[in-house]
Amino acid sequence: MRTLQLLVVAGSLMVAGSAWAQQATKADPAMLAKIKDEGLNRSRVMETAFYLTDVCGPRLANSAGLARANEWTRKQLTDWGLTNAAVEPWGTFGRGWEVEKSYVAMTAPYYHALIGTPKAWTPGTNGALKKRVVVVKAATAAELDKYQGQLRDKIVLLDMLNPPKTSFEPDARRYSEEELSKMAQYRPEASVGQPADAEERMATRRTLLALRTKLADMVVSEGAVAVLSSRGGSDGTFFTSNGAPYATDAKPVLPELEMAPEDQLRLIRLAEAGIAVELEVEVSTRFQSQDLKGYNVVAEIQGSDRKLKKEVVMLGGHLDSWHAATGATDNAAGCAVMMEAVRILKATGVQPRRTIRIALWGEEEQGLFGSRGYVKNHFADPATMQLLPDHEKLTAYFNLDNGAGKIRGIYAQGNEAVMPVFEEWLQPFTDMGATTVTLRTTGGTDHLSFDAVGLPGFQFIQDPLDYGTRTHHTNMDTYERLPADDLKQAAVVVASFVYQAAMRDQKLPRKPLPAAKPEQRL
Repeated sequence: MRTLQLLVVAGSLMVAGSAWAQQATKADPAMLAKIKDEGLNRSRVMETAFYLTDVCGPRLANSAGLARANEWTRKQLTDWGLTNAAVEPWGTFGRGWEVEKSYVAMTAPYYHALIGTPKAWTPGTNGALKKRVVVVKAATAAELDKYQGQLRDKIVLLDMLNPPKTSFEPDARRYSEEELSKMAQYRPEASVGQPADAEERMATRRTLLALRTKLADMVVSEGAVAVLSSRGGSDGTFFTSNGAPYATDAKPVLPELEMAPEDQLRLIRLAEAGIAVELEVEVSTRFQSQDLKGYNVVAEIQGSDRKLKKEVVMLGGHLDSWHAATGATDNAAGCAVMMEAVRILKATGVQPRRTIRIALWGEEEQGLFGSRGYVKNHFADPATMQLLPDHEKLTAYFNLDNGAGKIRGIYAQGNEAVMPVFEEWLQPFTDMGATTVTLRTTGGTDHLSFDAVGLPGFQFIQDPLDYGTRTHHTNMDTYERLPADDLKQAAVVVASFVYQAAMRDQKLPRKPLPAAKPEQRL
C-alpha cells in the first residue's frame, strides 16, 4: 500500500512538474498584452527612425555619419535604461570616406542638370571640370584596346548593361497567403551538389573582374579625367556602390559618379549620334584614415534569474548604409525596430530571466564585418571552430534586415527542432499577419555570422514592399519609405520573441556544429 501511494505521489509530481515546465515555455498573456499596448499605442519607432536617417544622415562604413549614429544610439539606449551601452570595436576595417560636394550637369548641346552621386571611396575632381565625353563599350579586354589614345582629357561614359524596361507590375507588394503557405510547407530537397553551371559562372565572374580591373587601370594611364557609370534602376532611381577599395594602400582611381539610367542613356544616345556632349562635373570627397577600426553598438537589459542571467538573448540589425540616400529601409528600419523592442521591454517593466543584448552592427554592407568580428571575438572563429566560453551561453540571435515591411513570420534557418517553438510564439500575432514559420534558410545579412559557428541565428520574414524594386542600395532609400504601422507591428513581434526566449527554461535548440571553413578568396 505504501509503495503504491509513493508511486501515485511521484506520478502526480511528475505530471505537475511537466505541466509547470510546459507553462514556463508559454508566454505570459498579461505581459504580451503590455507589450502590444506599449508598442502600438506609445510607439517611438518613427522618432528613432527619423534620428537615424534625417538627423544622422548617410551612414557609410567608417564615415562621420556612422560615427554620429553610433554615439546617438549608445546615448539613446542608455537614456532608456539599458546598461553596459558601448561603442565596441570589432577589428580593423579601413579608410572612412564621405562626400563634401557633388554636382554634374550637361552643358552641351544644351544645359541640363543630371542625377548622380560619387561612388564610394573615389576621389574628388579638385575643382570644376568642363570636358567632352567619350562612350566606352567593351565586353572583353581586347575590345578595350580600341579606345587607346582616345581618352585623354575626356570624361569616360560607360555603356549601360541593364537599361530600364516598362513594367506593369507595382513597385510595392505584400506576401500573399499562397506564398506564405508555400514557405510554411517547405522541406529541403536532397543535396545535389553544385549547380551544373557553377564553374562556368565563376569563370564569367573572374573574367568580369579582370575586365573591370583593366578598365580602371586604362582610364588612369590614358589620362581620362572622370568616369560616369550606371548599374540600372528606373524613374530617376539608381543603385550605388563603391568605386574603389577602402584599404589604405588602394591603387589610385579616377573620380566616378553613378547616374540615373535615363540621364546616362540620353548622354550615350547623343554621343553615338555624333553630337558633341560636354559635361560639367565638380566633386569633393574626404578620406578619413586616423581611425581604421570598425565599431558595433551594444547595450543590455540585465537578467534577473540567479542561474540564467549569464545566458544571453541577442537581437540586432546593421546600422551602416550606403551613401546616395539615408539608408532608411536598409537598415535604419531594422535598427529602429530592434531599439523599439528593447524600449518596449524596459517600459513594460519586464524582468527577464536571461540577459537581453541588443547589437547594432557596423560595416555590414562590405561583408557582414561588424557581426562577423563580434562573433569571432565573443563566440568562435568559423575558420577554426575553436569555441570560446560564451558560445555556450547564447540562447538565440534575432535579426531584422529585409526592408521596412511588417513581420509575417520567421526563417528557422534549417533548424527543425525550433519550428514548434516559433509556431507557438507566433500564435498571439496571427491577427497582426505574423503566421509563418519556414524551414528555409535565408542569407545576405548578419544572422549568418551566428549560424556560421553553430549558434541559433534567425531572420524574420518581412513583406517585401518596394525594397527590391525601389529602395535597396538606391538614392531613394529615405524616411518616406518607412510605413509606421509596419514598423510598430514588427517591434511588438520582436519584443515578444526576445521576451519569450529570455524567459524559457531551456535555451533554444541548436543545429549540429558546422565544420571549420577557412576563408576562401577568388
